[in-house]
Amino acid sequence: MTEFTEFSNDIDLINRFIEEKTFCGLENSIVLNAMKYSISNGGKRIRPLLTLYFSELLGGNIEVALKFGCALEMIHTYSLIHDDLPCMDNDDMRRGKPSCHIAFGEENALLAGDALLTEAFSTVASSGADPNAITLATKYLSEFAGIKGMVMGQVLDLQLEKSTPTLEEIKKMYSLKTSALLKCACVLGCLTTNEIDVNIIDKACEYAENLGLAFQITDDILDIVSDTETLGKPVGSDEKNNKPTFVKLYGIAESKVLVNELSNNAVAVLKSFGGNNEKLINLTLALATRKF
Repeated sequence: MTEFTEFSNDIDLINRFIEEKTFCGLENSIVLNAMKYSISNGGKRIRPLLTLYFSELLGGNIEVALKFGCALEMIHTYSLIHDDLPCMDNDDMRRGKPSCHIAFGEENALLAGDALLTEAFSTVASSGADPNAITLATKYLSEFAGIKGMVMGQVLDLQLEKSTPTLEEIKKMYSLKTSALLKCACVLGCLTTNEIDVNIIDKACEYAENLGLAFQITDDILDIVSDTETLGKPVGSDEKNNKPTFVKLYGIAESKVLVNELSNNAVAVLKSFGGNNEKLINLTLALATRKF
């Protein structure tokens, strides 16, 4: 993860928090082992990093930010487990290791994803945040992760495989499939402060919308130009599954231009916050140029 060495201390902090506090008190079982296997299997920890950095930017409670970020990482991990299943993308590898259903069986992988989704809300509820912040965090988490957000993005992803989608249809799918959880990450960071400002939340969402589109287009590019060892999962899966992508419509060169434009838009929004936004700006630029 050499591209993200600048953030390694914060990633280590998140990883330790996940390892030490995420599953305390749960009875050992094959499903719990599948949950731990999947959430501990590497990853850039982009979503909890965003929660942490927005909390730092706005002077929020870092302990609460870690708990909120962990909850979101559980949601993200559940989505990856289900994404890899034979009924979805049917991928046998994730981050250089066997996918959860390959390592633990399809039925245990399905249940591990379900359990991570449910445990995320328990983590928010027991975060120790202000009750109003917990209520709002639960609301945003359910909206951005559910049928109004990521789940609907996955639905559109499957539907668009069977058609010839327009740019706007692909953009909507990306916005729901990828940007929604990134928006949630930023908003959860905003909710760790003493005063919750709707205008700040709106700006955080504007930033994450641009970041999410740039992130997904970069993913699409890497699926073509990278290799399995670097990416940690099979390349060419978009083509294999007839996935609708910006790259398919516009090619790699124009897609890279768009990633740069969207990333610059995201940075411009960050600069409007003022304060110490250096980590967020650097993370945004690192994601635009990543190789995995």
